[in-house]
Amino acid sequence: MSRKHSHPLFFLGLLTIALFILMLSACGGGTPAATGGKFRVMATTSIVGNVVSQVGGDTIALTILMPVGTDPHDFQPRPQDAAALADAQIIFSNGAGLEGFLQPLLESTGATGKLVEVSAGITLLPLPGSDQSTGDPHTWMDPNNVIIWTQNIAAALSAADPAHVADYQANAEAYATSLRDLDTWIRSEVVQILPQNRLLVADHAVLGYFAARYGFTQEGTITGSFSTEAAPSARELAALEDKIRQSGVRAVFVSEAVNQTLADQIAADTGIKSVWIYHATLTAPGGPAASYLEFMRYNVKAIVEALK
Repeated sequence: MSRKHSHPLFFLGLLTIALFILMLSACGGGTPAATGGKFRVMATTSIVGNVVSQVGGDTIALTILMPVGTDPHDFQPRPQDAAALADAQIIFSNGAGLEGFLQPLLESTGATGKLVEVSAGITLLPLPGSDQSTGDPHTWMDPNNVIIWTQNIAAALSAADPAHVADYQANAEAYATSLRDLDTWIRSEVVQILPQNRLLVADHAVLGYFAARYGFTQEGTITGSFSTEAAPSARELAALEDKIRQSGVRAVFVSEAVNQTLADQIAADTGIKSVWIYHATLTAPGGPAASYLEFMRYNVKAIVEALK
């Protein structure tokens, strides 16, 4: 008798898939045929949504919870969001503590069992100057982490919609190839920056995974926190400016979620550049960061140009 599938991990995988399908059914899910159309999927952020769309393709009907331009650190759900969560058959979030608002909202709508955290399985970096127990939630700043996202998304969609397993797996592998190509391109770009100039100051601690992957150091942040909601004191800003001068930092990187005036003040006081990057949201279609791949390329070009 063949022992091709006798490994215990194989049976564990089958059990996991079976339990996942039962869980979705218990929460009001079902197959696309049973619901009369495409599989209903929600993603919390535009970045998560873009990756989900790459894996799900035309088989899913995707809704994104947070509008483009939204900072997930301070997002306030609207009444219609609860109905959208309840209607979704599966919900993808970044996880790692990013969407602090989400768990109460899921509990209020009875949708807790539908949640899949795409960052599951990623070894989280510690947050500098924080006792945040979950670690750094900004996992998407390294495309190698997003490859893990695609694996988690494909596994969850395959379990919930077995009729399209081949599609989800093929889409995930094709997108993973694009992500590996992106990683190669980033490494080829950052070699333009001398090692002593690979120093990053941003509005908040968003660049940890990027720094760890590509040989940079996070020298400091404007907010002194992993969150954009923290407000720095005058003393903290003065200490940051002193560090910038002493370390030879060349630029401060500011994103869509911070007060541009504060970054401009620091840049003027220290004689460095204030440079725009994106951190937690894509742009609208036609914008410079309308997809995750474009988002990373835009940011890398901005960082390289400012520091080389």
